[in-house]
Amino acid sequence: MAIKTIIMGAAGRDFHNFNMVYRNNPVYEVVAFTATQIPDIDGRVYPAELAGKGYPKGIPIEPEDKLLELIKKHKVEEVVFSYSDVQHEYVMHHASRITAAGAAFKLLGYNQTAIKCSKPVISICAVRTGCGKSQTTRAVVKALKEQGLKVVSVRHPMPYGDLKKQVCQRFASYKDLDLHKCTIEEREEYEPHIDMGAVIYSGVDYEVIARNAEKEADVIVWDGGNNDFPFFLSDLKFVVADPHRPGHECEYYPGEANVYTADVVVINKIDSAHPEDINYVRENIMYMNPNCRIIDAASPIFVDGWEKIRGKKVVVIEDGPTLTHGEMTIGAGVVAAQRYGAGEIVDPKPFFKGTILAALEKYPHIGDIIPALGYGKKQVADLEKTINGCECDLIISATPIDISRVVKIKKPCLRVAYELQEIGRPTVAELVGNFLKGVKKPVKKAK
Repeated sequence: MAIKTIIMGAAGRDFHNFNMVYRNNPVYEVVAFTATQIPDIDGRVYPAELAGKGYPKGIPIEPEDKLLELIKKHKVEEVVFSYSDVQHEYVMHHASRITAAGAAFKLLGYNQTAIKCSKPVISICAVRTGCGKSQTTRAVVKALKEQGLKVVSVRHPMPYGDLKKQVCQRFASYKDLDLHKCTIEEREEYEPHIDMGAVIYSGVDYEVIARNAEKEADVIVWDGGNNDFPFFLSDLKFVVADPHRPGHECEYYPGEANVYTADVVVINKIDSAHPEDINYVRENIMYMNPNCRIIDAASPIFVDGWEKIRGKKVVVIEDGPTLTHGEMTIGAGVVAAQRYGAGEIVDPKPFFKGTILAALEKYPHIGDIIPALGYGKKQVADLEKTINGCECDLIISATPIDISRVVKIKKPCLRVAYELQEIGRPTVAELVGNFLKGVKKPVKKAK
């Protein structure tokens, strides 16, 4: 008899784990996925076309709060935890409930689920959402392009739509983003790569994605997400840590695992963190992974029209996932408002509408900030109503994209940008250059 299994996830790692270990594997019968963290990803079906033999009707995706009911209903023997950016205590609470219900609790390892590529892979991951991974990724891509190499990036999955249409997505222009009807969250991750002239892939089936990326890449960059570990075997692994959340590098899953496997740890935001917190993070990293290289880095902000902030009543918009399950209460937008003399940072919560208000109820720690959530048309509409309903003089947007291209903002809006700035040595470019000199896989410069 096949082992009846449930895979717990959030529309990313769960599908990848299934594809790598459970698809076409007669030892297991996956009776359901469960979904959490991301709104409206349950109630779907993992399609039969992707599920393989034995699943002619596909696999249902159920809300996680039905997990114990599903274990009982299907006589489930094994539950596989397959999502990220959660406290160790959170993981073990689930393990306790599951084992008490009679099923085994399981975590899959990096080597079980990582795909081997024929081209060199540099991965950029983090210990938490919102550490500054994106600007670190941009620094890596820039260093590779300065070597004359064709860079193809592959992003951690965000398949929130029609899974059959999202098996392998390639983005090289803004038109591709419109074609695939990307959410705000997807645009925030894909647009910076497009702006740098790099192609970026994402989707559901990363074996297919890997084989396509290899065809056009000199070097593949894995752009990790949600502090998960890479889906590709990495030849050089960067991991970003955040001294604004000291201790999280050893308190969250699988961020702690990322530190253990890192070749390079970037301690970011040291320009705005307390020295004792920076030292605490550094000591933890050196204890956990004494052989890794450490880069000290800042995330300086840039605001065109910064002088317009002084004395104004402002409302700040920040990256959504960083504020929700990333648990941050401030970001670059708040820093900009304080640095450039805003008269008042308005609390926008009384103006939250619909699904934005629902997010506040789920994540009550959100500070005086609007999270740029836009997982679907309704949420984008609610975000637009929330922003335009705020009583203020000026909007400060610190999302990775120009939010005004997605929602119509009726008030003056300034955009905050931020980049990685290494303090001293080593630098990202130096470590990437040293890696390329010693790499054994073929690296052909693009013609």
